[in-house]
Amino acid sequence: METLSPTGTRPEWETLKAIVLIGNYLPRQCGIATFTSHLLDSISLNAPDKACWTVAMNDRPEGYPYPSQVRFEINQNLLNEYSLAADLLNLNQVDVICLQHEYGIFGGQRGSFIIELLRDIKIPVVTTLHTILKDPTLQDRHIMMQLSEFSDRLVVMSERSIEFLRDIYKVPEEKIILIPHGIPDVPFVESDAYKEKFSVLGKRVILTSGLLSQGKGIEAVIDALPEILKAHPQVIYMVIGATHPHLKAEQGEDYRIGLHLRAKELGVADHIVFHDRFMADEDLRDFIGAADIYVTPYLNEAQIISGSLSHAFGMGKAVVSTPYWHAQELLADGRGRLVPFRDHVHLAREIIDLLDHPDELLAIQKRAYDYGRRMVWSNVGRRYLETFVEAKRQRLRKIVPVRKLETLGLRQQRLPEIKLDHVRRMTDGIGMLQHSKYTVPDRTHGYCVDDNARALIVAVTAQDLQPLDSSLNNLTTVYLSFLGHAFNGQTGWFRNFMSYDHRWLEEAGSEDSHGRAVWGLGVAVALGREKGQVDFSADLFHRALETTEHFTHPRAIAFVIIGIHAYLCRYSGDSRARKMRKILSGQLMERFRDSATEDWPWCGDVLTYDNARLPQALLLSGQWLPDHEMLEMGLRALDWLKKIQTDEIARHFAAIGNHGWFTRDGEKARFDQQPIEAAAMVDACIEAFNCTRDEEWIADAYRCLNWYQGENDLRVPLYDHFTGGCRDGLEAHGANENQGAESSLCWLMALLAVYNHRGLDRVTQEGELTQLEARESS
Repeated sequence: METLSPTGTRPEWETLKAIVLIGNYLPRQCGIATFTSHLLDSISLNAPDKACWTVAMNDRPEGYPYPSQVRFEINQNLLNEYSLAADLLNLNQVDVICLQHEYGIFGGQRGSFIIELLRDIKIPVVTTLHTILKDPTLQDRHIMMQLSEFSDRLVVMSERSIEFLRDIYKVPEEKIILIPHGIPDVPFVESDAYKEKFSVLGKRVILTSGLLSQGKGIEAVIDALPEILKAHPQVIYMVIGATHPHLKAEQGEDYRIGLHLRAKELGVADHIVFHDRFMADEDLRDFIGAADIYVTPYLNEAQIISGSLSHAFGMGKAVVSTPYWHAQELLADGRGRLVPFRDHVHLAREIIDLLDHPDELLAIQKRAYDYGRRMVWSNVGRRYLETFVEAKRQRLRKIVPVRKLETLGLRQQRLPEIKLDHVRRMTDGIGMLQHSKYTVPDRTHGYCVDDNARALIVAVTAQDLQPLDSSLNNLTTVYLSFLGHAFNGQTGWFRNFMSYDHRWLEEAGSEDSHGRAVWGLGVAVALGREKGQVDFSADLFHRALETTEHFTHPRAIAFVIIGIHAYLCRYSGDSRARKMRKILSGQLMERFRDSATEDWPWCGDVLTYDNARLPQALLLSGQWLPDHEMLEMGLRALDWLKKIQTDEIARHFAAIGNHGWFTRDGEKARFDQQPIEAAAMVDACIEAFNCTRDEEWIADAYRCLNWYQGENDLRVPLYDHFTGGCRDGLEAHGANENQGAESSLCWLMALLAVYNHRGLDRVTQEGELTQLEARESS
């Protein structure tokens, strides 16, 4: 059947053959899944002869029982699957991709993994933005800039969104397209026609719908009910929707139970009906149809679009809402009523006024319904098709700066899966054991703070990338508990070694182990998701910090500096931590001034292990204090470390061996090479890139990561894909086949660092400041 436009002519989208949407999809229970499903239906309705299908995002390994429209699935936490999806799309002769972007539906920090897919796509991309932040973090701003860079059009659903993109993110206005949130096309019917179905005929129905979470502000309506019922005792408040799955996974039904208790305390429980389930479209339509007044009492303004508001508004409901951004725009010019945030008194007054004046109530309903006709899904689908044609015809993507071929090849390298099987195998209810015989945990040597601090870093970093894996939260608790027990409050020091029968073998550990514990706690504060764990970490961090001012070993000082920088990512105003960072950074810098020479730019006469942590600490402090001398010293020392640990012929990483180390005026030991040094180099090289934007540092980071995978002096892999562990070093005759805690954790720290970088790396914009310059300019 030939498709014609409303004017009777062949539509422009006849040139399109295949369209792919990327996003959540029904039956997954969330607003993005509903939107993506409806958008695909509306596109197919307008262009029934086009191949239109979906790449669905999964928040659980088993996925969902999708319909046939879903042809490929991505586990949101597996970075490699994004690249596989890009390959599939490039091979399938797709004309245009329509990405649904929301921060919470993609893996990586703040959903950064989706950038990996966009970077590899060779097809026009139209991205629909469901959230645009007014006050973005540096990380959020970078992600939005990359989305703009890799998208040919950005679709927004409100005028305010255009302002934000233009003024905050500097997106060219010609790249932005306004298409409203779609709504079902239903006739205007008074609420009584639906009420009998729910046994509320003769009642005045107030309704709120959508997945339940604290931000919905349902408690404000409950608090307003006593006053409303005095004036209109026949009122029923219906709360429609299941608890948000992610909230339910973390907190159970605490929020819903709290609402029930609040209603009972106020004596209004008999006037509230909770329907605790995810609503199918037809059921939701009937519930909204029964409402006389629809309420969205959200708690803050930072909501750029609300699908539930659009749906109710488009069906011709009188809406009373708090003034979040979308409500301000949609309810303007007498199309609804706005009340202040968290103000149940004002909310009650507006609802009573509308119920007292049915003519005004009806007038608002009709104004909303008439305005909503432009938002029906058939019109929205048509606008998207027009946008797809325009994106294909006139690509606005800027030319990405050309990277060196070596760096491009490394970026396209598939990374191993983040596999924590061996970490779990080495961990019991006390903590992580130090050693293994081959792949079997060795109980002879017990536990140590060093390894449990590293394990804490791995657990919270992995949890930041895989927030739905509850087992990571359990591991974090084990390692925090070990560190808490290791701290000796009388001495202010961490004990380090514990026997397998749980006896501490010393009253105080080394500076290194203490510093590493402070580092781990700082990372736990920065990335922790559970408030109790964050509070525990922050308390122990501060109690352990006092001792560090008198440290004498540069490596231990560097560990503490790195930990302080992590801690300050969450609590940037902590003056005590900031002061200690400045003191310790000054001490470390003084060591370099006293010892470094032109051909030996180091703070001592011998290089041992974990060397790159020292320049990493200088680079962090050099950026954020800021201090040019520290920054330059950090770059100079790291560049030297890189050169002396790179094979001159094969150009692979070759760590300093522990059989003699490397002394000033001496020879560098070739063996045994330790995994700890490669992990330190990966982190330090990525930090150097953050300072300089020099792509060569990323090539160096990948070179060090690949040392674990066989690009080394013996061409022997140290990482064990089967166990997820790492062999204990590169010896003259081959790999040490034991897979101890230090080696396995260092591999994971290096891998996680590259994962995070792959998601957060961005194209340098013209005139962009380095982080150091940005600190100085502010």
